Amino acid sequence: MCGVPRGSAPWMNPRGCFGEETIHHALKIYGRYREQFLRYYIWQAKWTRVPAIGGLVRWVANRYGQTRHAAYLLTPAEAAEVVGLAPDLYIGLCSCRQVFHNCDHPVEAEIMLGKGHNPFVEGRKGNYRRITVAEARDVLDAARKRGLVATIIKCNEDFYAICNCCTCCCVPMRLRNRYGIGRALSRSPDIVGEFRAWLAAPG
Repeated sequence: MCGVPRGSAPWMNPRGCFGEETIHHALKIYGRYREQFLRYYIWQAKWTRVPAIGGLVRWVANRYGQTRHAAYLLTPAEAAEVVGLAPDLYIGLCSCRQVFHNCDHPVEAEIMLGKGHNPFVEGRKGNYRRITVAEARDVLDAARKRGLVATIIKCNEDFYAICNCCTCCCVPMRLRNRYGIGRALSRSPDIVGEFRAWLAAPG
């Protein structure tokens, strides 16, 4: 759900964000205007309930999640392994909870992942602080004890965050559970392997 051309829905561009060569720029744009994008995703998802066009909107949204930008469920062991592998870790505020305020779960619960840089952190340096692997695992453990679900977010080939998600605020969960956009949040059986491959890739 990265930046898309002005005036078009994020999932109405299944060929990609601005192209593979500009993915970091797209992520920086999305990070800068993330709150507006999140509100827009929920507004747009409501069109899946319109009989005349709902099926098409859902199909395109699922296609976008399948090929470009989506969240993937993590087991506790996978989440702990991912933060142990990541060269750079930052903690920041959960944008979904900031925007929708549907629960009292902790807002400082989003772990940003980087391998030398992270477009979200670069765009909002005052909103994130660097943390250790042990601190990241403490965040994950505390979230799990509250019933939150760890997910990892990927845009094109870039992983950029682990979110600790609730069902009432989390946009990917709401897209899947309430609007039938299953590809917004799915399960990959080798997600840690995919993360390792991303770390090994240049860029």
